Amino acid sequence: MSDIKRLNVGPRISQAVVHGGLVWLAGQVGDPGESVADQTTVILQKIEKLLADAGSDKSRLLQATIWLASMDDFAEMNEVWDAWVDPANPPARACGESKLATPEYTVEIIVVAATSE
Repeated sequence: MSDIKRLNVGPRISQAVVHGGLVWLAGQVGDPGESVADQTTVILQKIEKLLADAGSDKSRLLQATIWLASMDDFAEMNEVWDAWVDPANPPARACGESKLATPEYTVEIIVVAATSE
């Protein structure tokens, strides 16, 4: 049985959990009040850093779940996502509309990836 590794542990959540060759990230959000594109850019930077810290990278993404405060922002978010995602290794992905933690957040992204181990 392998050990469970938790990264950036807080009182309520860990930002990443690594176990059995997989890494699960907590939902990542951008800077409140910024544009959808800016929030998405910040989120993807956070995801890259957490994946690197967990021994993975965006080419090893397995699944992404994207929550938008409004599906009206789908194209704006996708423009940033499409420029970022590894086109040779895109993950399975879902995108839906949901009320987020505060109205200032417009995007939240959750990913699961394989580690390099």
